Amino acid sequence: MTILVTGATGSVGRLLVDELVAAGAPVRALTNNPAKAALPAGVEVARGYLGKPATLPAALAGVDTVYLAPLPAYVEEFARYAKEAGVRRVVVLSGEPADYEAQGDPSTWHYHRIERAIEAGGFDWTFLRPGQFMNNTLGWAESIKREGVVRAPYAGAVQTPIDLADIAAVARVVLLSDEFNGRKITMSGPEALTAPEQVAYVAEAIGRPVRFEELTPDEYLDSMAPAIGLETAQWLLDGFRMMSEYHMKPEPAVAELTGRPAVTYREWAYANAAAFQ
Repeated sequence: MTILVTGATGSVGRLLVDELVAAGAPVRALTNNPAKAALPAGVEVARGYLGKPATLPAALAGVDTVYLAPLPAYVEEFARYAKEAGVRRVVVLSGEPADYEAQGDPSTWHYHRIERAIEAGGFDWTFLRPGQFMNNTLGWAESIKREGVVRAPYAGAVQTPIDLADIAAVARVVLLSDEFNGRKITMSGPEALTAPEQVAYVAEAIGRPVRFEELTPDEYLDSMAPAIGLETAQWLLDGFRMMSEYHMKPEPAVAELTGRPAVTYREWAYANAAAFQ
């Protein structure tokens, strides 16, 4: 049965399409711009976007299983259309903070809102819960290139960053087996690292010094709010604070489900060195 990949040209979705094609699975890719999608031969392309719910009925027709990219503002509409289309199973790209969110104000829910809507929809489900993406540190590139510096709060915050390719590989395994129905799978990279330790790996990969400067919480908010808004900046800051108080530990899901080791941050830094030079 056909698997619909939403967000098929996004960071994880595009890698997942390749994973599924390599496995010989029938794939339909949801994209807002098919002409620019550059998807592999043999992939059925559906024009649409989760944020445009009217495009979903045609994309969902004849689909058994959906990989759902996270877009909480429209998850209820997706669930309604998916149920009407006869979708049986939804594999959600959620996030490690989902349970933590559930303890707070519903107006702040992001991942938990998505998970709750899919459970309420009566689908078979699996929730993929990665932590921080290694790719998030590409945001350091400009300051590294200009000044040889990374500025961030909470130098002691411990993360377990994961490579996008590892998320896609786990998603492929899960999508192709009902064995994982009803499971919430927390994923991470293979090691626990602070931001200064990640910066050291980037410096090694590019062959020149990069220093880390710790920002106070107020300095961080002042630097980020103009670009991303105060609410989002505060949400990110709260995450750093939480990781400084409760150090994250590596999860074994990538190796257990894919049969190969998860990518290390050092490997990722060398593979992406050009972005920092």
